[in-house]
Amino acid sequence: MKQSVIIELSTPEIVERLAEEKQQLVKLKLNNAVSPLENPNKIKEQRRTIARMKTELRRREINEQSKK
Repeated sequence: MKQSVIIELSTPEIVERLAEEKQQLVKLKLNNAVSPLENPNKIKEQRRTIARMKTELRRREINEQSKK
């Protein structure tokens, strides 16, 4: 998921999607442990998507604090 798409989501949507992405990452890691994935780069992409979402949540949190 690209950063531009994440920015357009509302905060509750990001939190919800973040939980889903984390579950998918766990499944990918488990599947990779059992039998190698066709494209192991999917794990890296998933981790980066999670990091982008966490970064956007933190950015919004900081913006809210600075407004006060």
